[in-house]
Amino acid sequence: MNRQIVKLFAFVVALFAVLIGFTSYWSVFDASALKKKDANKRPLLEQQQIKRGRILADDGTVLAKSVSKGHGAGLRYVRRYPHGSLYGHPVGYSFVRQGDSELEQFHNDELIGEESEFGSILDELSGRKQEGDDLVTNLDPAAQQVALEDLEGAGFGAVVAIEPQSGRVRVMASNPPYDPNRIPYELSKLNANEAETPLVNRATQGQYPPGSTFKVVTAAAALDSGTITPQTAFSAPSPLSVQGLPLENDFNQSFGPIALDTALTLSVNTWFAQLGEKLGEKTLFEYMDRFGFNSEPAIDLPESELHKSGVYDYEEGRWLGPNDPVDIGRIAMGQERLVATPLQMAEVASAVANKGKLMKPQIWSRVVNPDGRVTKQMEPSEYSQPISAKTAEELAAAMEGVVSAGTGTNAAIEGVDVAGKTGTAETPSETCGGSSESNQAWFIGFAPAKDPKIAIAASVECTPQFGNDVAAPIFRDVAETILAGE
Repeated sequence: MNRQIVKLFAFVVALFAVLIGFTSYWSVFDASALKKKDANKRPLLEQQQIKRGRILADDGTVLAKSVSKGHGAGLRYVRRYPHGSLYGHPVGYSFVRQGDSELEQFHNDELIGEESEFGSILDELSGRKQEGDDLVTNLDPAAQQVALEDLEGAGFGAVVAIEPQSGRVRVMASNPPYDPNRIPYELSKLNANEAETPLVNRATQGQYPPGSTFKVVTAAAALDSGTITPQTAFSAPSPLSVQGLPLENDFNQSFGPIALDTALTLSVNTWFAQLGEKLGEKTLFEYMDRFGFNSEPAIDLPESELHKSGVYDYEEGRWLGPNDPVDIGRIAMGQERLVATPLQMAEVASAVANKGKLMKPQIWSRVVNPDGRVTKQMEPSEYSQPISAKTAEELAAAMEGVVSAGTGTNAAIEGVDVAGKTGTAETPSETCGGSSESNQAWFIGFAPAKDPKIAIAASVECTPQFGNDVAAPIFRDVAETILAGE
């Protein structure tokens, strides 16, 4: 064969190889990156022609479904949410013009039946119509409704309930909620509502001072590191100078030598401030990291809708660490510049409940294809082991006293032993519309205390009430509902 023809043939083959390579890269390997670009509307338009899979609660209740509009070449599917605002968080929404959010966004590939670009290409070649898979969640409808109703009666805030042994998220409620059915008509209005910010999922995005609920982390660090034992006792005068500023206990009450159980039961501020100084910045920040602080939450929701917990300097716009100048005594009792999401504090309670093991929180349970076959199943996954089983047992015993005889008596459930911790953090007046008597009220805990089935964090914004008054009853109602369904 003529040498020039051979060269020409090789050149043409090389061109075809380059063309195939670039086409494969763009359409297959880099497809997910292309889809994430806001300007690329083609995937959303294509998805209108796909019957998107349903999202269901753990009992089969339909939380999201697709309905058909038109017929033939004009057939389109539109998303509907049968329960309106009850599951706006965390289910989210999915519409062609407005995009998608929360579970709808994170699990998009399963919901449109597109596990891989190779699979969809084979579907096209075979002429098979693409159809989405159903996503079954771990959400408990009865408990979700109780949580949101309680929040609507208490104020803006959030509730998160997690199964300690598995990480299954049973409740994620945020108030104020929004109705995802209204997104096509009211998205701009909802985005402009800065007073209520209903599109913000306060469970994962609300960064609040945790107040005395953080004393659980401080106690865990102190016990686990060997800084104290459950019997270690020291005095807690009030007021006490901490880094040159006076710190008081409730009602300015002073205490003689007391141990952890009394200090936690009565939430003695100056005891925990001294404990924080004994621990030091390095140790306390290390245990914060173990519990998940200073990291993006490991949950099946979009990163853009997840906020970290830790010590944050708003003036400098950065997260602080053990080498920064901080008031470790006040951090140890949940103050200073410390912020935490309800999800993070639910994880703290869950780790203590689960013998010191923190499981990765997961909202989804399984994926079911149109033929009814389970194609994916959630497997419990250990995120970390912040503390030993011995430390967790000692801490749980002290937390029981909070509910039976301390600051958290409104969390008590008849016939069930409960372990928990209240928190009431003062918030800046400008955060709460200028009110000078506004608190961030908290309760975290688990039940039954000796055989935990559920761990819960409840938090209410800008309230004149305390954690035991407004957050503990929410915990009790949600826990009772979940336990009744066991």
